[in-house]
Amino acid sequence: MTTVITVPPSLDDQTLETVLDQLAPLPADQKVLVDARHTRWASPYGLTALLTIAQSRAERASFAGPETEETASYWQRAGFYEHAERVFEMHGHVPRPRGHAGESQVLLEITPVAKSDDVHEVVEKIQSKAQTILVNELHLDPMATMRFAMTLSEVCQNIVEHAQTTGWVAVQTYRYRQRLGRRVVVIAVCDGGIGFRRSLESAQGRKLSDRWDDGMALEDAMLRGVSRFRDPGRGQGLAGVRRYVGKWDGKLAIRSGTARIALIPSWDEDIALREGLAPFPGSQVQITIPERVAKG
Repeated sequence: MTTVITVPPSLDDQTLETVLDQLAPLPADQKVLVDARHTRWASPYGLTALLTIAQSRAERASFAGPETEETASYWQRAGFYEHAERVFEMHGHVPRPRGHAGESQVLLEITPVAKSDDVHEVVEKIQSKAQTILVNELHLDPMATMRFAMTLSEVCQNIVEHAQTTGWVAVQTYRYRQRLGRRVVVIAVCDGGIGFRRSLESAQGRKLSDRWDDGMALEDAMLRGVSRFRDPGRGQGLAGVRRYVGKWDGKLAIRSGTARIALIPSWDEDIALREGLAPFPGSQVQITIPERVAKG
């Protein structure tokens, strides 16, 4: 028997929870159909998370993509279908590449990351394109673009060092009507690996408190710079990301296991720490940098 998992009409880091809630009671070898036929929009986080869901299933999952041509075409340009065909059993129409499709919101198509060479390739791909868009269209200081590539590298490097599996990264810009009414650039990095808690637990000699859980692991990693590596200077990658995001009034959210932690700017009303969420393997990171506007 196949269980149908319904993808919401708008898929982002918040609404993905409805998908994970449906998956939570099912064993990993339960056959599922991820049904996105009625989905009209998806963030980079949503698209990379769908691929991660496929990786997390012991029985190959089926996938039915958006029925609207506009949405399916955008998912194709974002690189979703290229990878989905490798991890899902595809149902229905699969759009194919169609030459130049005009201005794209895609800074970096969904790209797999498994080793350090992949991270270098990701950064090289995005550098020149990011410079133009971040400065000319999002009106960020040129200094922001230099650190942007480093931030992207730091987040992707976490996959290489901690996930122990292939992850996915995507970078896109779009108008964030829901909260800001401004354009944003969004980095999404998702993997289905061991997650922050198990990674930190693997540190030699680490003592775990009675409170130890996914939420505390995220607090240790994001707020206290704790790493499973004891070498001096290790664990500072996320601290650097946090400083960069704070400087540009951005948002950083990390989900791992059953918890999610977020650095929340003034324009957002998210919750700083959520616990008791539906379990989901690995780590999912989203960084949102908003368009800069002149102060009145």
